[in-house]
Amino acid sequence: MNYKLSFQERAAIAMMHLSKQLPITLEQAKEQAQWLRKNTKTKQKKQRSS
Repeated sequence: MNYKLSFQERAAIAMMHLSKQLPITLEQAKEQAQWLRKNTKTKQKKQRSS
């Protein structure tokens, strides 16, 4: 990975990648969000004991 890219160059590359993706409906996006919430593990902060 080239770490010496400017912000504009990174944005242009990201837009190019996004333009290649197929569009999805709002319902599909909601389903994806629900699936992620259900199937990903969140990191729990450890409680400090005093």
